Amino acid sequence: MPSMKHNLLKRFFIFSFLFSLLFGAGHAQGLDQPAKYEANRAKLLSYMIRERLETNHFSHKIIDDTVSEAAFGLYLKQLDFQKTILLQEDVEKLRKYSKLIDEEMNSGKLELVVAGSAALSARAAVVYEMVKEILSTDFDFSTKEFIETDVEKIDYCKTDSELRERWRKLLKYQVLRQYLNQPEEHAPVAGAAPTPTKKPEDKKQQTDEDLRKAARNKVLKTYDQFFSRIAQEKEAESYERIFTAVTHAFDPHTDYMPPMNKEDFDISMSGSLEGIGATLKEDENHIKVVSIIAGSPAFRQGQLQSEDIILKVGEGASEPIDIIGMRVKDAVKLIRGKKGTEVILTISKPDGKILIIPIVRDIIQIEETFVKGTAIKNEKTGDNFGYIKVPSFYRDFEKTRNGSGGRNSTDDVEAELNNLKSQNIKGMIIDLRNNGGGALTDAVKIAGLFIKTGPVVQVKNSGGKTTTLADYDPDINYTGPVVILVNRLSASASEILAGALQDYSRAVIIGGEHTHGKGTVQTIIDLDNNIPFQNMDEYKPLGALKLTIQKFYRISGGSTQYRGVVPDLVLPDVMSGLKTGEQYLDFAMPWDTVKPVSFTKWPKCGPDITELRGKSLKRVASDQGLIDMKTESIRFEEKKKNTLKSLNIDDVRKEIEEARKQTEKDPEASHGHAKTKSEAKTPEEKKEAFLKEASADAYVREAMSVIEDIITADPSCISITVN
Repeated sequence: MPSMKHNLLKRFFIFSFLFSLLFGAGHAQGLDQPAKYEANRAKLLSYMIRERLETNHFSHKIIDDTVSEAAFGLYLKQLDFQKTILLQEDVEKLRKYSKLIDEEMNSGKLELVVAGSAALSARAAVVYEMVKEILSTDFDFSTKEFIETDVEKIDYCKTDSELRERWRKLLKYQVLRQYLNQPEEHAPVAGAAPTPTKKPEDKKQQTDEDLRKAARNKVLKTYDQFFSRIAQEKEAESYERIFTAVTHAFDPHTDYMPPMNKEDFDISMSGSLEGIGATLKEDENHIKVVSIIAGSPAFRQGQLQSEDIILKVGEGASEPIDIIGMRVKDAVKLIRGKKGTEVILTISKPDGKILIIPIVRDIIQIEETFVKGTAIKNEKTGDNFGYIKVPSFYRDFEKTRNGSGGRNSTDDVEAELNNLKSQNIKGMIIDLRNNGGGALTDAVKIAGLFIKTGPVVQVKNSGGKTTTLADYDPDINYTGPVVILVNRLSASASEILAGALQDYSRAVIIGGEHTHGKGTVQTIIDLDNNIPFQNMDEYKPLGALKLTIQKFYRISGGSTQYRGVVPDLVLPDVMSGLKTGEQYLDFAMPWDTVKPVSFTKWPKCGPDITELRGKSLKRVASDQGLIDMKTESIRFEEKKKNTLKSLNIDDVRKEIEEARKQTEKDPEASHGHAKTKSEAKTPEEKKEAFLKEASADAYVREAMSVIEDIITADPSCISITVN
């Protein structure tokens, strides 16, 4: 908890804060009226954010020198992640603020922001001229030289000449790829709608010199936009950087949400946004996909996925706009649009594949977000197995509160279970892959469908109090063998359900090396409703603070945070080489434990996990779909390690060709899912398509085989009597 000294300092800084805000003291003096307004608004925000973080965050951290240094590193990444604008001397000048952010947040005098913005603006103007000069002449693509693409392996440049050389290589690499890809600039991926291309006769008239010049011009256009965004940056945006850095120093899910981002959050929660249905974030100078909303246009199109990076946004025949270096709110403006219009995204997959994805904007189709089930026949044995896909844990809380019912995932899972039981199934497969969570209530209730009674999850609040949520209904909806499918995108409530049934030995968990590891709960604080001083309405809207306030723990005592759930049977996963999950995020909250609670395990039935694992490994070695996944995973890991890229035209041409072949090959499953997509319209066609997709899924096939292993060893497992 904060010390007495810290509390005294807080009181002093509150007085200083009020004085400076009311009388314009500090760095607001001497500024024009708009700048003074933004500086005073930032003072108010810095006080409110600091107060809420220290008072309400689960960790009880205080903003001290340690948090300051963490926030400074995050701030520097936001300012110049690629290390292509600032020089080492600029960074060293800013570094004097690294242990002063706590004092600046207390006083509201955010001098680091002023100094950082000034340094970025001044250097960017110089670099922009440098870029234009470099791109004014052709490159020699025949030389053997290399560029390091991993920013963690390079330092900031010490001199202008060193910085110019870094840009020369960077621009050469980009122009070279643009030049080699130019003839197929608008060629879509398989299954995508065709987009306008130049007429063949136009291409024939272009000389090699023309193509090279066109490639340089396209790269220059990208940087025209990039440097224009820096030059036009508003003061409020520069202050947002430090607030984001400070909140992320507490944990990656605690965040300052500027007014526009708060509006985006409200829209996404209401489900009324006419767009593509993807949650985005700024990540290392790129716009990265965080999640895809079930039932959204992006979900139905099927190619855009979490961890993809959006490079360009286009519409119709217009030239795609490069969004590298763009703020997420500006990227969202380009991607959004009216229902029925098409947006064309150029995206980079985690393994480096470049795809062009057309998505027709639409509202969320609710039926696509709901639980779906089907019976799948094992063609080898003739046995039927139940398969239920749970895209998210949904619940209409408003209708539940007012007593008008409302649909929820528990009732839908139960209905599917009842339907499938009537089809003489030998086991049940519950698919939680890509399920990012949802209503905790439903994770607990769904677990209760498979056990008699007992605890499901422990929840610890910021005050240290731990509450156990349990199933009290003695009815068991299904007593046969259960397999749960997970992957690295299974998070939060998904991990609670999988972890609980694993602890009870009620289900065999199958998936990649681990689930996502998000074992924390956030709340949204609307800052406009929490202004601590009177007569401050002129500074609205202030945005919101997303704050971590609770943590989940399994009934066995271990947290789902950071480590996630480790499957009983680990299968090859194309995501295994991808650093996605809580453990790869900066300042993620740690794994820890609480006291286990008492619970009764499911009666022993069938082989133990070691025996099941041995049989599974033998099948995996001969299953072509899983072999392809493992091969793709190894290829991806090797590619990620190779961060030194050649600038020789023959080498880059070979690299592009290999990527094209890999895209055409496209392993059977991405993230463990079959790639079968359908334009089915009628309910019958949709059911048939769903069955076809599930039957072709390598993970589902292996799940059926695991259940076969269980019931072959002990047929009584199909229906167990629980006392």
